[in-house]
Amino acid sequence: MPTVSQELADFIANTTFDQLPEDVVAATKRFVYDSVGCAFGGVRTHDWGIADKVDQDQGGNAQCTILGTGRRASVVSASFINALAVRALDYNDIYWKQDPSHPSDIIPGVWACAEHAGASAEDVIVAIVIAYEVEMRLCEAAFPGIRERGWHHATLTAFAAAAACAKVMGLSAEKIAHAIGIAGSRHATLGCVTAGKLTMMKNTVDPMATQAGAWAALLAAEGYEGPEHVFCGKEGLADAYGPDWKLEILTDGLGDSWRILNCGMKAFPTEALTHAPISCVLEICAGNGIAAEDVKEVRIQTLVKAADILSDPSKYDPRTRETADHSLPYCIAAALAYGRVTPDLFDEAIIMEDRVRMSLPKIKVTANMEFEAAFPGLQRCHVAVDTNDGKTYEKQVDYPIGDPRNPMSEEQMDAKFDALCGDEVSSERRAAIRDAIDRMEEVAPAELIKLFTFDA
Repeated sequence: MPTVSQELADFIANTTFDQLPEDVVAATKRFVYDSVGCAFGGVRTHDWGIADKVDQDQGGNAQCTILGTGRRASVVSASFINALAVRALDYNDIYWKQDPSHPSDIIPGVWACAEHAGASAEDVIVAIVIAYEVEMRLCEAAFPGIRERGWHHATLTAFAAAAACAKVMGLSAEKIAHAIGIAGSRHATLGCVTAGKLTMMKNTVDPMATQAGAWAALLAAEGYEGPEHVFCGKEGLADAYGPDWKLEILTDGLGDSWRILNCGMKAFPTEALTHAPISCVLEICAGNGIAAEDVKEVRIQTLVKAADILSDPSKYDPRTRETADHSLPYCIAAALAYGRVTPDLFDEAIIMEDRVRMSLPKIKVTANMEFEAAFPGLQRCHVAVDTNDGKTYEKQVDYPIGDPRNPMSEEQMDAKFDALCGDEVSSERRAAIRDAIDRMEEVAPAELIKLFTFDA
């Protein structure tokens, strides 16, 4: 009997572009477009600058393009640096079942390995679809999710990144299984990176997992072997990260439908479970002319995990972007003060503004067990805004903007992309990027990636 990784690898090796439905290819292009915009914004962050400097100091073969700057770096460096660009603002895609994930973190690993291997445009599209398929299935397979067991979802990303990178390099099923075993058996991430006080590692561990996947694929290509029983064998994933796994989710119905169609996008550069309450508050305030000074209290009923992760004591005194974008009180306070939640509101100067901070104690967050029981089918949230004149305004939503059931419009996506590009990306280049992504299956990967750089 084949192991789970061997069965999965056999499917991956035999998947072709012609098997992908039109809506799957279209969804892939939407996530690539969204990811490129996020990368343009991420390249401007302080943590990306540190990582890029360290990489340049180390040197290495000039094999692949670095997004934004256009400099050249090694395959493993480009996998990490570019994935960090996509991830740095916490603004890229989101999927949350038993565990959360951001499958687009893997796309830069696919690009780097594609440049190195001379893969076709169709190969890249297939590999991105595989990245989403494996990552999202892994998020569904643990009961409860590994996050509830103290591990971060980057632990799962390493498996999916290895699968996608090995696919775009054209490896055999045997070598794909080895790549999955190599990356999965050595890359595990502690949940502390998103618990309590947050640091730069919050947005760095997934890019590191993507790098591990690219490195594993390169090793497997040369004949390096990894454990084929990495999912289902003694002291493998299910054994070591117990108690309950439904590993059949990783392989049942492969090719019958495609998980990428169920992934969401972010309308706000914040932790995913903040989105529903932000949407409620913005709509309440805009519809009733409510300013921050008018608010007496904001009462939020949400999921248990949202109340736990996003409103612990450290989240009421955010002082860095990393803590602020995972602080539900801060996100709501910023929404009250500015009538929006956009990347610029996570600069440290704004985080410390009196007009924002005055609202932090007004934000009350409680867990609603009925909402928890409906998750992950629904991401229900209820918000009540009490004003100083004695009035109360309420709103409840079941899923935020960007959810597949409430997708961002093309206009919203373009607005997000343009805002992230800034002045460094001309309107002409933006138009060229949009056109090239629309024709992605016709454009050589190396030529496509060269477009994803600043004009200067």
